[in-house]
Amino acid sequence: MHIETRNLTKKYLFKTALDDVSMEIEPGQIVCVLGVNGAGKTTLLNCLAGLAIPDGGEVVVDGKEFARDDVEIRRKLHLMPDFPILFPNQTLMRNLTIMLRLYERDVPGMEHRVVALLKEFDLLAEARSVMNTLSRGQAYKGILAGMLAVDPELWLLDEPFASGMDPNGINALKTHALEASKRGRTIVYTTQILEIAEKFSTRVCIIHEGKIAAYAPLEDLKAEANQSESVLENLFRDLREADGQA
Repeated sequence: MHIETRNLTKKYLFKTALDDVSMEIEPGQIVCVLGVNGAGKTTLLNCLAGLAIPDGGEVVVDGKEFARDDVEIRRKLHLMPDFPILFPNQTLMRNLTIMLRLYERDVPGMEHRVVALLKEFDLLAEARSVMNTLSRGQAYKGILAGMLAVDPELWLLDEPFASGMDPNGINALKTHALEASKRGRTIVYTTQILEIAEKFSTRVCIIHEGKIAAYAPLEDLKAEANQSESVLENLFRDLREADGQA
């Protein structure tokens, strides 16, 4: 899936969450959206998912402007918020069944895929547990298993590495994301953890006060800065210093 934002702007009362954001994401890329609290990361994901209506600009998917009522495009993407429980009073399996039906993936043989994913995430014993009785990490792994079963073309993950998942869940996420990117799936995730951004992305997008401060492959950022380590940390320091001088 090819995604492009053109002069994307989103305002909330007196705050501009996104300010004239233009970027292009190619199929198969793993894009890390990096920024401090309130930088605009979650708003960007919500606009890409069609949950937030931009005040200006547009999101273009495969050459077509993305309209919120375009069910065909929405079935090609999945947004994982930082707390992704769909129906907290229903069981994990019921939540997964609803997901599969919404995405029209409730087909013969899918039950084997779901069981395999629940085993991988150590959740098979919790399949009949009500969602609001699970820990945050278990709930996230459960809905993540549903997303993997759906196999969307675009993954939108809000702070997946701060979701409470255990190391097994985090490693499984990375493994599946790398495999999916090789099949042309596009992964966009947010984080505040510089080390993860440096080790797990093909491109890094740094958002600062609603604007894109940098958007390039990590190796290009390193080359431009003439250094091999801590390039993102130095970029953040430079941004903070620029704020202090403004």
